[in-house]
Amino acid sequence: RHQSALTSHYRIAAPPTPRHVTICPFTLFSTHMLTRYSQMLSSRIVRAAPLRTAALAVRRLPLIQTRTFLPESMVGRAKLDEKYPDSDYPKLTAAEDPEMNGGYINPPRVKRQFRDPHADWWDKQERRNLGEPVHEDNDILGIFSTYEYTWISPGKGLAQIGAFIVVFLGVVFTVKQVYPDRVSYPREFEGGLIRELGGEGAIRVSGQSLDLSLGQANHWKQARMEGDEDP
Repeated sequence: RHQSALTSHYRIAAPPTPRHVTICPFTLFSTHMLTRYSQMLSSRIVRAAPLRTAALAVRRLPLIQTRTFLPESMVGRAKLDEKYPDSDYPKLTAAEDPEMNGGYINPPRVKRQFRDPHADWWDKQERRNLGEPVHEDNDILGIFSTYEYTWISPGKGLAQIGAFIVVFLGVVFTVKQVYPDRVSYPREFEGGLIRELGGEGAIRVSGQSLDLSLGQANHWKQARMEGDEDP
């Protein structure tokens, strides 16, 4: 009843129905093209689904065939042994090959940094002649390796640091002995402020006297804020 009473009391007016509606031809064409493209896209997705499933189901090639597709006759172990036989590697005793580098004779272990930069080298930058054998540790002996500092020896450097510390501490001690300090003396009070600090003979403060003291202090503060020099 209540709902029917509300419906009868508040009547909802329906929107007016237009007599004629003008639709733009371009709007009709755009709607038609969007519908057509959506249908084509959905059909392509349906067609591509089986292909994707088939591609995932294909067996992957072995690892060796994934790395290279050359035949076994070219990259097999037999072919490598044929090209690089172990007989070419010299078999030397420990006495004949103490450095265990296949009998390679290294040149003197001299860093290129210490070679004469003004000498008539074939390679001016590397300070090396044409055909000169290279040391097996050339990566740490070449001209582009880490620069080795030799200007001051470690002992001389420690002596210089020690001399600096001694001179610095000597100057500080000399200034302390010569430069006069500020004149200072202990401040003294009558009686040593024993009574003021609550010692012997001090008057004990009760609650009532403390309230009176705070009230008097507030009165003095208010009087000074008002400009009274001697409240």
